[in-house]
Amino acid sequence: MNLVDYNVIGVMSGTSLDGLDLVAVRFSRKKTWSFSITKAKTYSYSPSWKSDLSSLSDKEDSEIESTEMKFIELLAEFIIDFKKDLGEIDAICSHGHTVFHKPDQGITFQIGNRQLLSDLLKLPLVCDFRTQDVALGGQGAPLVPIGDRELFSQYSACLNLGGFANLSRTADVGTIAYDIGAVNTVLNHLAQQLDLEYDNGGEIAKRGIFIPELGKKLDSLHFYQKQPPKSLGIEWVKSELFPLFKDFESHPIEDLLHTYTQHIGNQIAQNFSGTDKVLFTGGGVKNNFLIEVISRAIKCSFTIPDPQIIDFKEALIFGFLGVLRLENEVNCLASVTGSSIDHSSGIIFYPNF
Repeated sequence: MNLVDYNVIGVMSGTSLDGLDLVAVRFSRKKTWSFSITKAKTYSYSPSWKSDLSSLSDKEDSEIESTEMKFIELLAEFIIDFKKDLGEIDAICSHGHTVFHKPDQGITFQIGNRQLLSDLLKLPLVCDFRTQDVALGGQGAPLVPIGDRELFSQYSACLNLGGFANLSRTADVGTIAYDIGAVNTVLNHLAQQLDLEYDNGGEIAKRGIFIPELGKKLDSLHFYQKQPPKSLGIEWVKSELFPLFKDFESHPIEDLLHTYTQHIGNQIAQNFSGTDKVLFTGGGVKNNFLIEVISRAIKCSFTIPDPQIIDFKEALIFGFLGVLRLENEVNCLASVTGSSIDHSSGIIFYPNF
């Protein structure tokens, strides 16, 4: 494709399992890229799908493959419903849903990145953005920094508060980005022990009290001492964080929520200087207590944008990654992931009519 303008649908399924984010975007390039969102919607996962997706990394290969086929049908159902009142769409640009992410072992795998989805949608599909980067020695993450650089250049740094907190910034050495730590993957897990999907606004966490010994153990996690490039997967949360909470299960859940919120808020704040101008996005922005903790600890100014950007920035940028791949332009930065070269990552499937 060699269009001046692209109309695409960006698709994002995150580790926090909030649902499938879909955004219809028009990307245009003259001297620089610009975008306009024409439609955005989150399709919630059913309780059974949340359970299946959250436990998939513990399953046998045959069960993963069977679940993937059903997941592709679900993706197609959601996307077909979403696009029924839209005009012509040039491509679907999808992240898939991460099952394994162990880049230091050369492993990353997202379900949903198959020819079948293109066939069901009868549209070109751009997907599987991580595998090539890992093969080139990179972390396969974060992938959004190229979008931060090209679409949100008015900010010196961008922070996403989703299943994980990750940031990107433009520095003298180029764009750098990395995961800071786990956010909603942990907070939602704790809230679910109270039979809640999540702690609305962080109100339960705010009522709790800090547990010094737990806070000290959290702060001493080795990942925080690692230098970028570095990234996280749900496996790290399950192996490093959940066992810590087991040691403190005699404490009320609100105290665990309070302690972790204080911990991750302070860890996030340490990554910014007083001169930064930061864009905050992601579902964690709606956690008022977390934002309060970060606000007290951070030294720079930050902006919380309109709700569409808060909720759909990642899906928007995966749409952009797909456009860059269709143009065979760089969408994955070596300075961010640690790969051997900048490259254009992703597989393009065309429908078999």
